[in-house]
Parts: sequence; structure tokens; C-alpha cells
Amino acid sequence: MKYVYLLRSISYPKQRYIGLTEDVDARLIAHNAGHSPHTAKYRPWATVAVVRFEDDEKAAAFERYLKTGSGWAFAKRHLW
Repeated sequence: MKYVYLLRSISYPKQRYIGLTEDVDARLIAHNAGHSPHTAKYRPWATVAVVRFEDDEKAAAFERYLKTGSGWAFAKRHLW
């Protein structure tokens, strides 16, 4: 089981991040601890949305979609 998660920086609210994980709570702790170079300088982070998938391939495809232009627009309208 995989989760696609959306984060928003608390310190820099315009900064957002989309990721994929098996453990959302552990991943948020890692982001807030600075373990990811993509998110370290915008700490701390808060979870905005989490979508659970039974199928790992569908989760990866949804994450890739959200990182495209049309996916980003979808997330902006419906998830952020």
C-alpha cells in the first residue's frame, strides 16, 4: 500500500511538495528533520492531503501526474 502526500511549508506557505511513501508519518518527520535536500530549507512542513492506493503502480502514476502542469492545476483546485 502506498500513499501520495501533499505538504505545505509552514514558514514559506507558497512552497509545496508532493511525494510518495509507505509511511506518511515517518516521511513527514524525515522532511521536518531535514533529511530531504528538496525540502530541508523550507522546514517545517505540514500535511495538506494524503491519498491511499492499494496498487503501488497507480500511486506512482498519480504522483507523476500531480507533478505535471495539468496535475499541479488539479491539485491547486481540489487538494491545496
